[in-house]
Amino acid sequence: MTEVAFIGLGHMGGHMCRHVVAAGFDVAAFDLDPDALTRAASAGARAACSVADCADGAELLVTSLPGPAQVEDVLCGAGGAIGALAPGALIVEMSTSSLEVGRKALASARARGIAMIDAPVAGQTIGAEAGTLAIYAGGEAEAFGRALPLLEAIGDPRQIYHLGPNGSGYAVKLLLNLTWFVHAVATAEALTVGVKAGIDLDKLHTALVHSPANSSFLERDVRMVLDRGDYDEGFAMKLVTKDLGLAVDLARDLGVPVASLVEQIHHRARAAYGDTAGEMSAIRLYEDLAGVQLRWPGRP
Repeated sequence: MTEVAFIGLGHMGGHMCRHVVAAGFDVAAFDLDPDALTRAASAGARAACSVADCADGAELLVTSLPGPAQVEDVLCGAGGAIGALAPGALIVEMSTSSLEVGRKALASARARGIAMIDAPVAGQTIGAEAGTLAIYAGGEAEAFGRALPLLEAIGDPRQIYHLGPNGSGYAVKLLLNLTWFVHAVATAEALTVGVKAGIDLDKLHTALVHSPANSSFLERDVRMVLDRGDYDEGFAMKLVTKDLGLAVDLARDLGVPVASLVEQIHHRARAAYGDTAGEMSAIRLYEDLAGVQLRWPGRP
């Protein structure tokens, strides 16, 4: 039975940890939130009292954290996990983080004979709960192979991608997020303008879905707003703007111009509705500014 340390038990990590336990791994878990730690213990994990206590003796360390600052602190900080792991261990870092922090953590890990892959996920909270996340991994092939049984406990085996060397997973996840939030703004604009022009929302949506402008966001993801006014509070605007900032920073570092206007719109939505507002709050912003509500007839 592989000994796994799992650090970070938030909206995504809590479900992911539960699936790792259910798959038969021996799991120690840690989070700063005592309620999250209690839930992990109820699912069968051992509740650790610190990062170092959690990582001590683990063969695999999984981290699912809010952002680069937390990743650096948990892995490389005083009392961090890398210092507690034994040589030969493997780190599976599943946060949406920066390539810079990833490189720093990788160097620290290698200095102690520890392997590391970056393996951020996509699929929203519903995918984490169902164990059907897509996983985007970067790292050496041998390390990816060691991690694969654990990754298959967390995600859909058909959507686990080994993309190349360390950093590849981080980069693809940032670009995925950038594309998704561009689609959110484009969809909000198209639907709001169409409804203001007097077009029936159902007919407008159907026409766009069956046009060359279709996207998975337009066809599927936006439905949670149209069906029930759900802006998806499972992923908060403070994390949305963090992820967009990382994607824009990556592009700027590479000398590539990107749609920073999309980042600005999401910052405006965060300012209007708060840090904890749902990730589709940009659509709500368009609704409020245009004075329309994008709902099917008869829906709240």
